[in-house]
Amino acid sequence: MKFNIRTATKEDCKEISRMILELAVYEKMSDQVKISHEELEQDGFCQNPFFECLVAEVPEEHKSTEGITVVGYALYFYTYSTWKGRSVYMEDMYVMPEFRGKGIGKGLLSKVAEVGKKKQCVRLQFSVLDWNTPSRDFYAAKGAQDLTDSEGWHFMRFDGQSLDDLANEAPQD
Repeated sequence: MKFNIRTATKEDCKEISRMILELAVYEKMSDQVKISHEELEQDGFCQNPFFECLVAEVPEEHKSTEGITVVGYALYFYTYSTWKGRSVYMEDMYVMPEFRGKGIGKGLLSKVAEVGKKKQCVRLQFSVLDWNTPSRDFYAAKGAQDLTDSEGWHFMRFDGQSLDDLANEAPQD
């Protein structure tokens, strides 16, 4: 199947938002999605964007049963390792179920890697839910290492009240 991977535009944010919700449903976390397409537009397409995004698009003749041509996305941003240097973090990669197994996921992943290499990033990182065996197998087949198993790293988070409490403990100027 023919498809095109391209840099997302502000006009793609409604489709990206739709796919974010589809991914959250698949991950059994749809109640966690609080972001709107307007926030995506603001945060990704401002003077200093918080993220970059690629979309996968199929020609009209291969559109979904609902008439959709934007069928996948990869959203990423840059981080920094004090041990290794520049890194790219892929927050999400998603391909609509009816378009899986056609090379689109590999195309998105490879393009994120290419973008990172062009920015002199030394690694591409991301998280995968422990029960998501198809995704874990996909990434492993491409050469990804599971750092939880090999190095014992755990992904930690502050949010909501715990983030507020921590911020309130910051020394004042």
